[in-house]
Amino acid sequence: MNALSSLCMFRSDSLVLNDILVIKPPKKSPLLLRMLVLIFSMVCGVFICSVCLKQISTHARTMLMELPTEKPHRNRLGLTDVPWLHYPNPVSFNRNECARSPVRFFAILSNQRSGSGWFETLLNSHINVSSNGEIFSVRERRVNVSTIVQTLDKVYNLDWFSSASKNECSAAVGLKWMLNQGLMEHPKEVADYFNRRGVSVIFLFRRNLLRRMVSMLANSYDRYAKLLSGAHKSHVHSTEEADTLSKYKPIINSTSLLADLKDMEMRTAKALEYFNITRHMILYYEDLIRNRTKLKDVQEFLGLPQMELTSRQVKIHRGPLSDHIKNWDDVNNTLQGTAYESFLQADYSS
Repeated sequence: MNALSSLCMFRSDSLVLNDILVIKPPKKSPLLLRMLVLIFSMVCGVFICSVCLKQISTHARTMLMELPTEKPHRNRLGLTDVPWLHYPNPVSFNRNECARSPVRFFAILSNQRSGSGWFETLLNSHINVSSNGEIFSVRERRVNVSTIVQTLDKVYNLDWFSSASKNECSAAVGLKWMLNQGLMEHPKEVADYFNRRGVSVIFLFRRNLLRRMVSMLANSYDRYAKLLSGAHKSHVHSTEEADTLSKYKPIINSTSLLADLKDMEMRTAKALEYFNITRHMILYYEDLIRNRTKLKDVQEFLGLPQMELTSRQVKIHRGPLSDHIKNWDDVNNTLQGTAYESFLQADYSS
C-alpha cells in the first residue's frame, strides 16, 4: 500500500513537473522590438536637432546685435578682441623698472582739419600715452614702403623722441597719420604691418565736410597772412587768438562744391575699406564734441586705465557757418535740396 501511494505521488509530481516544463512564456515579436528601437531613435534625433538649431539661432541673434556697434569688435577669426601687449627693448634708453610693463601700439588715421590735433592733445594728457604727431608730414619718411616701415619700427620700439614721449613708462604709443601722407599709396603694405605688429587703428573723421572745408581754406590762408603777430598757428589756446583767425571768411567755389564734397566722402570710404581688416574703431569729431564719454571708449579700446582727459586747445570757427563763409548765399543755394543740405546747419552747440 505504501509502495502504491509512493508511486502515485511520484507520478503526480512528474505530471506537475511536466506541466511546468511545458508551459513557456510566449516569445516577443522581433518586428515589435525593431519598431520600438526605431521610434526611440527618431525621438532622440529630433531632440538633438532642436537643441542644435536653438543654439545656432541664439548665436546668430547675438552676432546681429553686435554688428552695429563701433566699439572694439571681434576679428574675422572670432578671437577675443583685446589690444596686443608688447615689451619693447629700445636701443636709445633703458626702460628700467617699466621693462616688464606692457605697451599697446596705435595709429590715428585722419584728414587735415578734422579735429585730430585736438584729439591727440587729449590722448597725450593721459599719463601713460605717447602719441607722436604727424611723423609722416616729412616727405623723406614716406618715400617708399621701406622708409615707412623703418619709421614705424622706430616709433613702436620707443626710439622716437618728441615732446609727447613718456619714455620708459608709456602704456600706449602711436602716431597721427593723415590719409594724404603716403598712407593711401601703400594701403595693403601698411595694413599688413599693422596686423603683423598688433597696431590698433583709430579712425577720426568729420561728418560736416563743409565745416572742414572752411577750416582748410582759412588755415591755408593764414600760412601766408600770418594773422597772429606775424606767426602762423594751426591751433590756438585762447579765445582772443581764435577770434582773430576766424575774422577771415573764405570764398568757396560753389561750382565745384558738390564734386569736392563727394571726393572727400570717397576718400574716407576708401580708407575704411582698405583698413577694415585691422583692429579698429571709428570716431567722429562731432560726437567727441557732444559726448565726452566717447573718450572712455577710446581708453577702453587701448586697454588703458580710465582718466579724465583734457586739452588747452580752443575751437576757432564757432557758431553758424553763415558767419564764416563770404559767399554764403551761393553756397546755401548750391547745397539746398541735395544730400549735403544738412551741412548748412550748426551741428554742435559750441
